[in-house]
Amino acid sequence: MLLSLSEFMSFNPDELIALSFAFLLGGLIGLEREINGKPAGLRTNIIICVGSCAFTILAWHFGDNVSGDASSRIVAGVITGVGFLGGGVLIREGSSIHGLTTAASIWLVTSIGIACGIGQFAIALIVTVMALIVLLALSPLTHRVRKKRNDKAQTQQQ
Repeated sequence: MLLSLSEFMSFNPDELIALSFAFLLGGLIGLEREINGKPAGLRTNIIICVGSCAFTILAWHFGDNVSGDASSRIVAGVITGVGFLGGGVLIREGSSIHGLTTAASIWLVTSIGIACGIGQFAIALIVTVMALIVLLALSPLTHRVRKKRNDKAQTQQQ
């Protein structure tokens, strides 16, 4: 189905707002990851968030033109695809695995983009704030717990 020039150039300000909000929120999570030197940083998180928002907007339009629940299948495909992307950042070193928080962040940023894509900006903002609390505020706590656990293990080995 080809679009006419007027359809091609049609502009929906709500969609621009959704994409811009996804850009901003994905950027906030990405900035935290970038500052902490993680492999999926600012650009990656913005691209994932805006991309999932765009797919959701497109799925919404596609769902209007097709019988059945095509839009939810498209969104499910986005979630599955991002799961593979997240799996790619996992690194196994001996008996430990690194990158779980980065993989989880990628998955979470996708949900923020999807929320923006369907116009659920309050949910997107709340999830972003919660994620930043986890990534910023809980990081020192987890480091202390891990240090204590490692110190205890070293003491028991001696």
